Amino acid sequence: MFFWFRFDRDLRWRTGVQLLPVHSDSSNNFKITVAAMEEAYNNAAAENIRVKGVLITNPSNPLGTILDRETLIDLVTFVNSKNIHLVCDEIYAATVFTQPDFVSVAEVIDEIECNTALIHIVYSLSKDLGLPGFRVGIVYSYNDAVMNCARKMSSFGLVSTQTQRLVAGLLSDDEFVNRYIFESADRLALRHQQFTSGLAQVGIGCLESNSGLFLWMDLHKMLKDQTFESEMELWRVIVNEVKLNVSPGQSFHSAEPGWFRVCFANMDDEVMEVALRRIRTFVAKSAQADLAAKKRRSWQNKLNKLSFKSRILDDVAMSPGSPMPHSPMLRAQN
Repeated sequence: MFFWFRFDRDLRWRTGVQLLPVHSDSSNNFKITVAAMEEAYNNAAAENIRVKGVLITNPSNPLGTILDRETLIDLVTFVNSKNIHLVCDEIYAATVFTQPDFVSVAEVIDEIECNTALIHIVYSLSKDLGLPGFRVGIVYSYNDAVMNCARKMSSFGLVSTQTQRLVAGLLSDDEFVNRYIFESADRLALRHQQFTSGLAQVGIGCLESNSGLFLWMDLHKMLKDQTFESEMELWRVIVNEVKLNVSPGQSFHSAEPGWFRVCFANMDDEVMEVALRRIRTFVAKSAQADLAAKKRRSWQNKLNKLSFKSRILDDVAMSPGSPMPHSPMLRAQN
């Protein structure tokens, strides 16, 4: 299970909470499984770490995928069996641009028997409506103790009266909100198709996704070796030489090296073309360098073989029992 790299900062620095990733890999398109959650839970117990809850982002940051209904049911069932909390960050809920549709955990808990006091949803206007500067966040919980605590802590981060009035007016306009979300989804779908097609032209694949403002780019073939050290080395080249801002997979606790998050929605068409052109140039130069290196290795291998054969012939010729006639030089020396 991947999570936004700033969770490490936001949730750990002041609280001392430990974040333990639930590992997934490309063999099943990085889907969360009950087996993986059980393994992470048992590993924590073996280290005397008390697990208090599960934190997910749905849609996923950085994958750009959604959790289907079956996976959400598995998650709710899992936390209920362990009597731990489930916190669902649904900040990208309205960024889904193709099927399947987004399913909130709030829908799932209405369908199955569970302890709703363990379920909490967080949301914000910053992504779906593009209003990060408003600093409007939402906590939706079925737990009275959590809500009482949230009310008291909200005094340290109050939303101004002017902002509340503006947001209330905006969200009350159903026609505008629906039109905005529909148009946003259309534009995200188009940009996603353009960007992934541009990457595919130079042989770069991405995880199939349908939501979010980013995609999960696969560059493992460009690593010198399949390690996170090589991933960081490649990342430095991309940032410092190619001049593109991407995020390495290990910053999201990826279990596989070679994956990078690319934001595709924060640029206009002209900037997108510049980015794709830089990627194409970088891939072409890397391919040429790899080809030249292979040629050098091939020639070196051939030279080594020729040198080895030459040494064998010399040894045979110089041997006293050699059937080959001795050279005139040898006869002259005798």
